Amino acid sequence: MNPLLFCLDANLALQTGLAARARLQPAACQRRQFPDEESYVRVLSDVQGRDAVVLCSLHRPDTLFIPLCLLMETLRELGARSVGLVAPYLAYMRQDQRFHPGEAVSARLFADLLAPHIDWLVTVDPHLHRIHDLGTLYPVPHRVVHAAPALAAWVASEIAQPLLIGPDSESEQWVSEVGRLAKAPFIVLQKVRLGDREVAVSVPDIERWREHTPVLIDDIISTGRTLIETAGHLQRAGMRPPVALAVHGVYAEHAERDLQAAGIQTFTSNSILHASNTIDLSELLAQAIEELAP
Repeated sequence: MNPLLFCLDANLALQTGLAARARLQPAACQRRQFPDEESYVRVLSDVQGRDAVVLCSLHRPDTLFIPLCLLMETLRELGARSVGLVAPYLAYMRQDQRFHPGEAVSARLFADLLAPHIDWLVTVDPHLHRIHDLGTLYPVPHRVVHAAPALAAWVASEIAQPLLIGPDSESEQWVSEVGRLAKAPFIVLQKVRLGDREVAVSVPDIERWREHTPVLIDDIISTGRTLIETAGHLQRAGMRPPVALAVHGVYAEHAERDLQAAGIQTFTSNSILHASNTIDLSELLAQAIEELAP
């Protein structure tokens, strides 16, 4: 029988796409909170002897982690043969070393908490810095899906004369690959962080690109401050109004409002459910799932 696919983060459109493309059977579970904010989880499908796949992006990890663990362990208690996790956005990847005395190395510690509950893992473009192999953190069979082909296809079909722009050096790996696949020119800017929320961006001479449409590309839209700062520099330089393209639309704090106020139209993949979702990752994710699911 085909594996069962549970969706914990309400991304039902992605669940439907994955079920069709990876030959998974949609299954049902229930999640809610008690008044004291404890989590309630209930499995509504028969899982005895079945392989289970849980779809849950961890963009709100402190809210979703406990229900996720409750669901996965309940699936095992109810007789599931295996439990795999599809987490298109994988949280707690930022703090991968101890930068100041006493800090928690949360990338490793979070992985230590999550990994024992899963038999395999699929994720999309995790925010890796000094750790280059996800298996260093998650010692289970895993696949890292790269969204660049999907982003490049969107650029090629939607933007007539694009100039791809990486807002900082960390974005170079994404913008260069999207540029190569879309056969579009790209530049990478330099970013200087002034704090947790403030950044400054240096822009090279872009006179030759004045007639192109700037497409800001990054892996994550979080607070949006880098994109807003970059767009401001580009507009003051006389460039056309930019659009922003990202793999993961986290939209922390007031990012959505601030980006709209800055006149930046944003487009994201459906790794995290949001109104900006334009790029479907279900086919790429399905290929990875089929490689790992029993």
